[in-house]
Amino acid sequence: LAVGWGSRAVAAWATSPSGCKLVQSTMDCTGRWLSSVPGNLQGDTEEMLLDDNSIQVLGNASLLSYHHLRHLSLTKNRLELIEPGAFLSSQGLHVLSLADNLLFTNYSLTAAALSALPALRVLDLAGNRLTEDMVSVLVWNLSSLESLSVARNIIMRLDSSVFTNLTQLLELNLEKNYIFEIDQAFEGLQRLQKLNIAYNYLPCIVEFGLTQLRVLNVSNNVIEWFLALESDDLFELEVLDLSHNRLLFFPVLPRQSKLHSLLLKDNEMSFYQRLPNGTSLADVTVQFLLIDGNSTNVTTVSLWDEICHSNLSSLRLLDMSRNQVWYLPEGFLAQMPSLTQLKLNQNCLETFHLSEGDPLAMLTELDLSQNRLEELGAEVGAGNILPNLQLFNLSTNKLQALPPGVFTYTRKIATVDLSRNRVDLCPQPAVTGKVERPPCVDIRGVETLTHLFLAGCGLQGLGGHPFQGTSLMHLDLSDNHEALSGDLEWLQDLALTLQVLSLRNTSLSSTAMDFSAFNSLVRLDVSGNSLTVFPTSLGILKLRSLDLRDNCLPALPPDIVWTPLGKSLREVYLSRNPYNCCTLGWWDSLQRVKGLHVLDGKEVTCSYASRTLSPRALPEPVLQSCRWQTADLALLYLVLALPTCLTLLVAFAVVLLMLKQKLLKMVKSRCGVSSPY
Repeated sequence: LAVGWGSRAVAAWATSPSGCKLVQSTMDCTGRWLSSVPGNLQGDTEEMLLDDNSIQVLGNASLLSYHHLRHLSLTKNRLELIEPGAFLSSQGLHVLSLADNLLFTNYSLTAAALSALPALRVLDLAGNRLTEDMVSVLVWNLSSLESLSVARNIIMRLDSSVFTNLTQLLELNLEKNYIFEIDQAFEGLQRLQKLNIAYNYLPCIVEFGLTQLRVLNVSNNVIEWFLALESDDLFELEVLDLSHNRLLFFPVLPRQSKLHSLLLKDNEMSFYQRLPNGTSLADVTVQFLLIDGNSTNVTTVSLWDEICHSNLSSLRLLDMSRNQVWYLPEGFLAQMPSLTQLKLNQNCLETFHLSEGDPLAMLTELDLSQNRLEELGAEVGAGNILPNLQLFNLSTNKLQALPPGVFTYTRKIATVDLSRNRVDLCPQPAVTGKVERPPCVDIRGVETLTHLFLAGCGLQGLGGHPFQGTSLMHLDLSDNHEALSGDLEWLQDLALTLQVLSLRNTSLSSTAMDFSAFNSLVRLDVSGNSLTVFPTSLGILKLRSLDLRDNCLPALPPDIVWTPLGKSLREVYLSRNPYNCCTLGWWDSLQRVKGLHVLDGKEVTCSYASRTLSPRALPEPVLQSCRWQTADLALLYLVLALPTCLTLLVAFAVVLLMLKQKLLKMVKSRCGVSSPY
C-alpha cells in the first residue's frame, strides 16, 4: 500500500537533524530508532516514511507541523495508541499504513482518531492482532476508504456488520487470518472489485453472487466446492483463484461472466461422467444441502455437465495442474475458444486427443507434463489444430512417439520438452534384416523451434542429421547415457545457432569431444561425465557459463585465463573433481580474473596424500611439500651440486697457497732468473 518514491531519486537529498532524508516532498525516516515523530522536519512534507522505528504512541501534537501530509507510513513500529486528536491537523491524509504494530491494545481510541480523516483512501491494518469486532470499530466511520488491508490478523467470522459503511471500497485484503465463515459480509460493498481471502479456513463457497467483483482470490483454504448463484446476470469476474484447496469437482461458475483466468492448481478435482471401470454417471446428480439457521436449501447439480451452462468464451488461462484428472469430458475445451494457456501437468491423464472438436486456435502454451500419457492423438489433416502453439511440454510421461506431422501446422512452435519419455529421434540407424524399427520423433525442418529438451529419454547412438532444417538455440540432452557413443558430427547442423548445450551425465570422454565448430555457444554443461583431461577445443570458445562438476579432472590448463574462454567466462562450476593440491596454479589464476564467479567455490576440494582439502586455505606444511614436489629438477640438481663445487674450490686454493714458495723456487731454478728478494 505504500506509494513508491524511488522514481524521484534524481532529486538531491537533504538530511534533517533527526537523520531523516528528504527528497522533494518525501521525508524518509526509516530505521532511525525513533521513539516519536520528529517535530523539526519541513512543514510542507507530503509523504512521511517512519517504518522500522520504536514509536509507541502517536500523540495529539505529533503531526501538528505537517498540514500538507498526504501519505503517512508507520509500518513495523510498536504503536499501541493513536490519540483521538492526532490527525486533526492532517485531515488531507490519503494513505495511512499502520501494518505490523500493536493496535489491538487501544483500538477504540485509535478508531476515534481515524474517524477524523474524511479524505482517507488507503488504510493498511495488517498484522495488528485484530479480531473482526475490532476491525468493525476501527473502520466504522471511514466511508471514504477505497483500499483496506486487514491481513495477518485473527479474524475468524465475517458478517454484514463488519464493513457496513465502506460504500466506496474497491479493494479488500483479508489473507492470512482464521476465517472459517462468511455470512453476507460483502453484499453492501457495491463497488468492491478486488477481494483477497487467501490463506484462511473456508470450507466452501456457495451462492456466490458478487456480480461487481473483478478479482477473487480464495486460494490456500480448505474449499471442497464452489457454487455460483444460479442467475443470468452478467458477472464482472475476470480472475478466479481457487488453487491450493480441496476441490472435488470442477467449480460451478457464473453463467455469464468476463472470466479470463481460472486457477485451479493443487486440488483433488476430477471428472466423474466416466469412471476407470467403465461405469457411466451421466444421469447421476449431486445434491448439496445448505443449512442457514432455521432454513434448509437443497441445490441439485450435475457436476460433470454444469460447465456447459457457463459461458467460458473469454477464458484465456486455465490452470488445472496437480489434480486427479484422468480424462477431459467431451467438448470440455470447445467451451474455451479464446484459451491461450492450458496447464494440465501433474494429473493422471492417460490419453490426450487433439481434434477439430476442441478448437485451440489461440493456444500458445500447453503443459501436459508429469501425467501417464502413453498416446497423444491428433486427427490427420486437422489443419486448425494448435496453429499458434509456442510451448509444448510433454515431459515425464510414457510416450514413445508423437503423431506424424504434429508440428506441421504449429507455425510458431518455439519450445518442446520431451524429457523423461522413451522417445528416439529420427532418422534412426539402419536396421539389418526384417527387424521393425521402433517409432521416433521427427523434428527435422521445424524452422521455428529454438528450445528442445530431451533429458532422460534413453537416446541411443545419435547419428545422421536429426536437427537438419532447425535453428535450435537451446538443446538439453542430459541423462542419456548411450546417446553420444561417437563424435559430435550429428550436431554440426546446429553449429551456427546453438547457444546453450547440456550434455550432463552422457558418458562423455575427452577423446570424443570437439567443440571448435560451435562458435555461438555461450553456456555449456558437461557435468557428471568421465572427463580426465580438459577438452582443448573449449579454449577457443567464448563461453559465459561452463559446468565441469562431477568429472575426473586433476587440473585445468595453467594458461586457461589467457585463452578466449578465460577472457569471456563469467560463471563456472568446478566442484567434485579430484584436483591435485600441488597443481593449483590454474585455481589461483581464476581467482584473479575480474568478473569471473566460481559459483560453487566453497565446495571445490583437492587431494593431497589421501587428504581432502580446500584450495582456498591450504596448510603451510602442504604448501612447502608441494613446492618441493613441483620444483624444477635442473635447479634442484644445481642447488645440490653447488656446495660440493665450492668445497673443492676452497680446498684447491688452500693447497695452492701452501705450495706457493716451493713452486716459485722450482720455477726460478729452472728458468735462471735472479730473485728480487
